[in-house]
Amino acid sequence: MSLLDKTKPGDIVYVDIDETICNTPGNKNKERDYTKSTPIQSRINMVNELFDNNRRVVYWSARGVGSGKNHTALTLEQFKKWGVKFHQLSFNKPLFNLLIDDKAFNSEDM
Repeated sequence: MSLLDKTKPGDIVYVDIDETICNTPGNKNKERDYTKSTPIQSRINMVNELFDNNRRVVYWSARGVGSGKNHTALTLEQFKKWGVKFHQLSFNKPLFNLLIDDKAFNSEDM
């Protein structure tokens, strides 16, 4: 079942960045080197398909939440280079180790 099958036009889809559409080296519990992130193109393509089929795509990241560093410019540069389509980019994702939600989808299943 594709992501399109799980959504309908007009749906809002929140997508994490690191370890979802790219691999970022370093310890997930400490500040990581986002400049060394590498894209996972197959996953970017899947999310772009949502964008192209009238789903609202919001990238939601915890980049800089713990450190207070602003990673907006770097992330926008990476998105442009990687061909990421989106409607909104937000860095207010809380830090957590486990998300329990009835609407969650594991990126490993992409």
